[in-house]
Amino acid sequence: MFELHHLTALEQWEWLHAGRVSPSELLEHYLARVERLNPAVGALTVVEPERARARAREVESSVPPTAPLWGLPIADKELVPRAGQRTSYGSRLHADAIATDSHELVEQLDAAGAVSVGASAAPEYGLASYTESLIAPPARNPYDLARGAGGSSGGAAAAVAAGLLPVAPGSDGGGSIRIPAAACGLVGLKPSRGRLPGGSGLDRLAGLVVPGPIARTVADAALLLDALATATPWEFATRAPSPHDGPFLGAAVRGEGRFQLGVMTSSPWDAWTDIGIAPEARAALEEAVTELAALGHGVEDISLDAEPDYGPHFRTVWMAGAAGIPARTDAELALLEPLTAWLVERGRALPVERLLESLAWLTGFERRVIRRFSSVDVVVTPAVAMTPRPLGWYDAADAERNFEQQVQYTPWTSFVNVSGLPALTLPVGLTSGDSAEPGLPMGIQLIGRPGGEADLLALGAQWERRRRVRLHPPQW
Repeated sequence: MFELHHLTALEQWEWLHAGRVSPSELLEHYLARVERLNPAVGALTVVEPERARARAREVESSVPPTAPLWGLPIADKELVPRAGQRTSYGSRLHADAIATDSHELVEQLDAAGAVSVGASAAPEYGLASYTESLIAPPARNPYDLARGAGGSSGGAAAAVAAGLLPVAPGSDGGGSIRIPAAACGLVGLKPSRGRLPGGSGLDRLAGLVVPGPIARTVADAALLLDALATATPWEFATRAPSPHDGPFLGAAVRGEGRFQLGVMTSSPWDAWTDIGIAPEARAALEEAVTELAALGHGVEDISLDAEPDYGPHFRTVWMAGAAGIPARTDAELALLEPLTAWLVERGRALPVERLLESLAWLTGFERRVIRRFSSVDVVVTPAVAMTPRPLGWYDAADAERNFEQQVQYTPWTSFVNVSGLPALTLPVGLTSGDSAEPGLPMGIQLIGRPGGEADLLALGAQWERRRRVRLHPPQW
């Protein structure tokens, strides 16, 4: 039986503009699904039906229909405050905190005509690549509720995969959009550093963190990307270059171009810990490369030079970023989870000279990566190295072991943040399951040139046209 969430976000947007459904009617459909399915999935930590209904009426009466997300339901990531809404940052330290001001990203989504239903789950301060905090139930993978949805935008990915939202914003400082998108069979896009005015990354330590879309299709991701990229006037001096003309949605719909692809399985973490590639991840990569070659794209192998200093320098910046978490007293520190407390302690003990050394080293690494990739248009890697991880798989007591596990699961994501490059994850298919073990999503990652989002979206659109299959979990 057909239901509204079976439409893509772009199709829902078209229905809204054609008057086939109103923002309020579309919202009610999703609120009913949230009420029925969210308790089992754990995607949303805050649900405010009455506030969302008031917002839908406001959109209908006073927001111009030309707004790029007019009437589409979304949810704010738990790390992004909305005035008057509980914003816990995934931490017991802020369990009952009500935001007094809205983040710029929230204001831009509102200006784009979106209707927020609440907040999506995130790990404590977004520091982990899985979403299993102590303040809320874990964000579960809709394909197998015994497994995690990834992180840190795990709640957003679980919501979109389970049909609780048509599309959702996430944020990505080391893979936090791409990891959960891959785990949940979705499209996830990390934009270039400097691309989005509401989260350029230029004001963040080492320029790591940027917002971006999580969606079911490439066009849906482009729809949300366009809304965020055109939210406010932006000075060219701080904006990622745009070699294309027109909205990103055009590139995602047309799907034009032939590209030279570099296939890579090495990672900058190889010298820091043992990185293994599970058979499922390798099979997904090989299948995708075969299909992309059949589309007429050039394919060659590419690798990164050995970078034994990458791990220590990235860890230094990750720890330094946690030093500013507002936990000062013993009582406040005791509320932090072990991984967060470890990062805070290490970050506050870092000598300034060590941080400056790491920032300078990573800047040089960024330039080396871009030079290394200059012979190809797009680099293709596995999205993650293993199948989605079972809940409780990450060590909750040993922070060193926990960090190593995160690296081993997702070795190809953090260096893209360091390099400021755009990257897109695409679902390839499900592992072969049985009655005891359901099929699990596996995907690939496409890494573009600086400002190369349009090429990634065009290549992703070609992939979708060739595959003509969308993944859906049992809740669908």
